[in-house]
Amino acid sequence: MSRPAVSQHLRILADAGLVRCRTEGRCNIYEARLEGLGGMRAELDRFWSKTLANFKQIAEQSYREDISSE
Repeated sequence: MSRPAVSQHLRILADAGLVRCRTEGRCNIYEARLEGLGGMRAELDRFWSKTLANFKQIAEQSYREDISSE
């Protein structure tokens, strides 16, 4: 991955509030922002909870249909 591509990705993460950047001399130091990552984690937890609940419902429905067709 090229240096400009890495910089672009890090800038997007910084704009999203997931990382912060500080400059030391000629270097940019990036670090994760726990507050931003916490929000992302909560959103992923909500997404997977809904997804797994839907999967369970479909699997149980399919199981009931299989049993009733025997």
